[in-house]
Amino acid sequence: MTAWLLALHILALILWFAALFYLPRLFIYHAYALRQQDEQGAHRFEVMERKLYRLAMNPAMIVTLLLGISLALTNPGYFLGSAWFYVKLVLVVLLIGYHHMCLGLMRRLRSNQGKKPMFYKIFALVPVVITVVVVILSVVQPF
Repeated sequence: MTAWLLALHILALILWFAALFYLPRLFIYHAYALRQQDEQGAHRFEVMERKLYRLAMNPAMIVTLLLGISLALTNPGYFLGSAWFYVKLVLVVLLIGYHHMCLGLMRRLRSNQGKKPMFYKIFALVPVVITVVVVILSVVQPF
């Protein structure tokens, strides 16, 4: 049973991270459309962002978190006794915050109050860095 939970957790995680990687890219294109006063293009990105966030990103995050909690509960001594697990939990909380920051940025872009494209380019790097650290923590379990 644990193998199935882990497999499903990894699949949900892949979907969540795909959305976390792609949505900030849409923000970049949306910001460029706003800069060029391309209303049709900006509207297209609003629709794409909203659908990605509501139909993919939110459900994938919820399933990832539920399956992760289920995994931790199947062997609490193993997970709760490991320092790497607590570091991973902090990073997951940061990702949840990042996820919700995306919603705020999406709303700002929709009301034409978005930031410059360079901000979104830097913002897009956050989940990449966290992904590298989480994978290393989960596989190598350095401490």
